[in-house]
Amino acid sequence: MTQSETSPSSGGTKRRDLLTTATVTLGCAGACALAVPFLTSLKNPAATTLSDKTLEVDLSSLAPGQDMTVQWQDWPIFIQRRTPQMLAALQTPAHIATLRDADSKMLQQPKDATNWHRSVRPDYGVLVGICTHLGCVPSFEKPGSAPEAEGGYFCPCHGSHFDAAGRVAQRAPAPYNLPVPPVTFLSDTKIRIGHSAGDPGFSMSDIQQI
Repeated sequence: MTQSETSPSSGGTKRRDLLTTATVTLGCAGACALAVPFLTSLKNPAATTLSDKTLEVDLSSLAPGQDMTVQWQDWPIFIQRRTPQMLAALQTPAHIATLRDADSKMLQQPKDATNWHRSVRPDYGVLVGICTHLGCVPSFEKPGSAPEAEGGYFCPCHGSHFDAAGRVAQRAPAPYNLPVPPVTFLSDTKIRIGHSAGDPGFSMSDIQQI
């Protein structure tokens, strides 16, 4: 094949590469631009930053069945107050059979949250709100809005479902449960995110994926 025959193809490939690079760059720029106001919106008045590593959150305004979102280390943190119905739904054999990692065998949480409710206390759940598929932010499904979820989470990007304990459904594209940050209860209505009294050596760098 002569040089004159190969040049147009080579030029076309280069142009496509440049267009692809430009598209990806613009997409990343757009995502970064959206991320700034989103993270700013998570400045919850119930949360008090103590240091770069810890955050105290007042839970006194959180009613049963409700959730709140705060920002910790640039991550959205979902906090939910579970009802007895939500807790019961987490333990039914029919529901457990639909989960990919029902027993939390993958390291996505501290030791004191390696239990059926994936939290320090059953009535409060604390999760990193980042889908383990491609990093989108799932939305909270209020109890009763989706019987199979009973207060779980749905990722609008690719359809991953997580239950109220952050456990992912088997058929979801997300490969892992939602991460659980280190949490310590300072009182019945106040928590500290960033340190686990039950697993002091735990670090978010230890988990499988965020």
